[in-house]
Amino acid sequence: MQEWITNTMNSLGYLGIGLLMFLENLFPPIPSELIMPLAGYTATFPNTQIQVIPAIAAGVIGTILGAIPWYYAGLILGQQRLQVLAGRYGKWIGISGEDIEKSVNWFQKHGTKAVLFGRLVPGIRTLISIPAGISKMPVVPFFLYSTIGTIVWVTLLTYAGYFLGKNYKLVEDYIDVITKVVVFGVLLAIAAFIGYRLWKRSSRK
Repeated sequence: MQEWITNTMNSLGYLGIGLLMFLENLFPPIPSELIMPLAGYTATFPNTQIQVIPAIAAGVIGTILGAIPWYYAGLILGQQRLQVLAGRYGKWIGISGEDIEKSVNWFQKHGTKAVLFGRLVPGIRTLISIPAGISKMPVVPFFLYSTIGTIVWVTLLTYAGYFLGKNYKLVEDYIDVITKVVVFGVLLAIAAFIGYRLWKRSSRK
């Protein structure tokens, strides 16, 4: 798979990165944990056509476009029919009825913010569009939260590959730790923002 990803990037450039991330959202076995770090590593080559910021932009666009089919699948088909279809044909795309149920439980537990945090969690990030569609989450918040979470995730992976260089594959080994750190950082930032707003509101009284 690594060779195929490399060849796609080398032959199609940013379009290849966007295409790979689009497919990664449709077919979870294609790992973003390999695609974007490899893009970041490729950006370290002296004569490469790949640069970090455009690579991140391509990865984000591809991811968001890949989220659309799953969102509307959840919206149109609903949970039961999707789980039945996943039970019959899911092995071809690497999604099971259990995976869908897991993503629905995650969404129900965390509410609409699950779309934001779900984009940062391997195993959930690709499927979180489904329960958002099932729950008929409004389109604008869905794309807003998806975009914010995706920018954080893609940027993290790309720069990890950029700074690790030829050891970019270490990203996969430490992805759980990285994910926890990022989620904690996002929660801390949100808490700080809410605290600041509350303090400012109370100071006006």
